Amino acid sequence: MEYPKTRKDAKEVGAKYYYTGEPCKHGHIALRKTKGACVECLRVEWEKSNETRTDYFKTYNQSEVGKENKRKYYERNRDTVIARANARPLEEKKFWKKLHKQNNPEYYNVLTSLRRRRHREATPKWLTKKQRNEIKELYKIAVTMTKTTGEKYVVDHIVPLHGETVCGLHVPWNLRVITQEENLTKSNKF
Repeated sequence: MEYPKTRKDAKEVGAKYYYTGEPCKHGHIALRKTKGACVECLRVEWEKSNETRTDYFKTYNQSEVGKENKRKYYERNRDTVIARANARPLEEKKFWKKLHKQNNPEYYNVLTSLRRRRHREATPKWLTKKQRNEIKELYKIAVTMTKTTGEKYVVDHIVPLHGETVCGLHVPWNLRVITQEENLTKSNKF
């Protein structure tokens, strides 16, 4: 594309840029904006300000004021925030979940510990060995179905172990294999 040679020519023809072929005061030989400076100078300036903005927001987001404002924003725009999160590509979701898990191992250790404890407490002592093996078999089926179909399958408690109104047992007749998506939709509802 041909660019005007001077700023005056660029203004006359209504072009956004012009090119002199001469270095600017910082030594860049690049396009120049009709209403501003050398494009390369602007890019360098933007990168510097972006670094300071990053530092600013990192500090702000960790401050009490920042956390409170984020909480208020979420309360006002809950549906929009959730819709935006659900619209993210699966790979991006996996990346952020993995990063969160790496940065918060204590949190995930506690969750795992709680889940195991709930299973242990909800498993009656009177279960026979055959019934315990049936439970193990359901977990194996979920793993096999996940590998076969490529879609994540999990073992669901029909009556949740820690429901809102009722708590179920960790027994074979209260378990079923369903997709993870179905299970997340159901949550701890009966």
